[in-house]
Amino acid sequence: MAASAPAPHTTDFPVEGRCSYYVEKKKRFCRMVVAAGKRFCGEHAGAAEEENARKRILCPLDPKHTVYEDQLSKHLKKCNSREKPKPDFFIQDINAGLKDETEIPEQLVPISSLSEEHLENLIKKLQKASEGLNSTLKDQIMSHPALHDALNDPKNGDSATKHLKQQASILGNIEKLKLLGPRRCFVEFGAGKGKLSHWVDIALKDAEKVHFILVEKVTTRFKVDGKHRKKNSVFERLQIDIQHLCLNKIPLLSKEKLPVVGIGKHLCGVATDLALRCLVETYAASCEERNEEPLAKRIKNDKTGKEINTVAKKGNEKNVPEKWSPVAGIVIALCCHHRCDWRHYVGKEYFRALGLGAVEFHYFQRMSSWATCGMRKTSLEASSLSTKRKDEQNDDSEEHDDGGCQITDESSGSAPGFLTVEEKKKIGHLCKLLIDQGRVEYLRQKGFSPALQYYTDPLVSLENVLLTALPNHSSSPETTA
Repeated sequence: MAASAPAPHTTDFPVEGRCSYYVEKKKRFCRMVVAAGKRFCGEHAGAAEEENARKRILCPLDPKHTVYEDQLSKHLKKCNSREKPKPDFFIQDINAGLKDETEIPEQLVPISSLSEEHLENLIKKLQKASEGLNSTLKDQIMSHPALHDALNDPKNGDSATKHLKQQASILGNIEKLKLLGPRRCFVEFGAGKGKLSHWVDIALKDAEKVHFILVEKVTTRFKVDGKHRKKNSVFERLQIDIQHLCLNKIPLLSKEKLPVVGIGKHLCGVATDLALRCLVETYAASCEERNEEPLAKRIKNDKTGKEINTVAKKGNEKNVPEKWSPVAGIVIALCCHHRCDWRHYVGKEYFRALGLGAVEFHYFQRMSSWATCGMRKTSLEASSLSTKRKDEQNDDSEEHDDGGCQITDESSGSAPGFLTVEEKKKIGHLCKLLIDQGRVEYLRQKGFSPALQYYTDPLVSLENVLLTALPNHSSSPETTA
C-alpha cells in the first residue's frame, strides 16, 4: 500500500485575524493575533510600510524581542525581563561561604591535559584520604503506601516508574526518621515541578498546620503544587537561587516558627552545599541567637506518639539539657558531584585536615563523574547517550539520574589510558564518597547526626545516595563510618 502524500502547505493567504507577515525561515505566515483594524502583530509591524516606517529595535533587557524605538523608555518600565525588586528574604551571597582567593589558582588544566605522573599522584592522595571510609553504604531502599496506586498505574512508562520509585523511597526514609508529621514546614530545595512535596502532602493526609516552601531558581512549567487545595496545607513557591535565600526572613516561617524539614531530590552539586548552609548556619543560627522556640513546643508523631522536638530544659538538672533545633531534619538525594565548587563546599575543614585543598578538590570533583559516565569510546555511544538525555529531559527536566554528565574530554576521561573502565568507575565513587564525607563531618560539627545510605537501586538511578541528618537531641539514624 502506497504511503499517502503529505498535505500541501497553505501559505498563499494568512489566517483571518492573524498577522500577515510571512516568516521566511518557517515558510509560513506569522500566527500572532492582530489588533482590530491592523494587518500585522506588534513584532512585525515595523516591517510594514503602513506603520509609517516606525523603527523597531532589540530590547536591551532581552534581545529575544523587539520594541518601537520611540517607546523604549515606556517599555523598559514594564518589560517582563526588567530587574524586579528583591524580596526581604533575598540577601546577596548569604549562603555562599567565604571566598579565599589565595586558595584557588587562576588556571587549572583539564584532567585530559594532566601528565600520567600527576594523575597517579592525585589518585594516591585520594586513596590515602579515603582510608577507613566504608565505600559500601547501607541499603535503605524503602517505599510508602501513598505512592502505591501511582506505582501500579499501567499507564506509567519506564521513566515515570523510575521517578516514582525514588520519590517513594525518599518518602519512606522521611517517615522512618519520624519527620513525617503535623505542625512543621517542609522546605524543598531544587523543587522543580514540586513532585516530592506533592507526595509528602498526600502522605500527610489531613495533618494540621503543614506548610511547604518550594525553592527553585528558574521558572518551571507543569508545576504540581498549584493543584493542592487542602485546608491544612499551605504551598509557597520561591523563585530564588539558594545562594541568596535567608529562610528566617520568610514571613511564613518568622510568624509560625514551625520546625523546618529540608528535603530535596537530586540536588545538583553545589546546590546541596548551599542548602545545608542555608539550613544549619543561616537559619538555625539566626533562630538560636533570638532564642526562638516553636509555637508547638512538643510535636508528636500521629502514629507513634514519640516526641520529635522538645523544649529546652531549664534549671540545675544533672542530665544534659535538651535543646530545641529549628531544623527538625534533613533528607536530600545527592547528585552531580562534578558540579560542586570549592568556595561553596561545606567540607573545607575536613579536606584541610586530610592535607587536601582547592586544587585536589577541583580534580576530585571532576573525576567524580567517572562513577556515572565511564569511558566513552565511540561516537555511537556518545550519540546514544545524547538521545537518552534528550528523552529524559523531555520527560522530567529537573532529574539527573545519570549524573548529569556530558561527553567532554573533561568528564569522559579519554586521556588516562593506563586506567581501565572499572578502575575509573571505582575512583569516581571514591571521589563522590570523600566529598560527601566532608558534608557528613560538617553536619556533625553543627550538632547533627548525619548518615549516608543507598535509597534506590543503581538500575533505577546511578545517583542513588541519600544524605539524612537529625539534630543530636532527636532520635538519630545510624551514622556512617
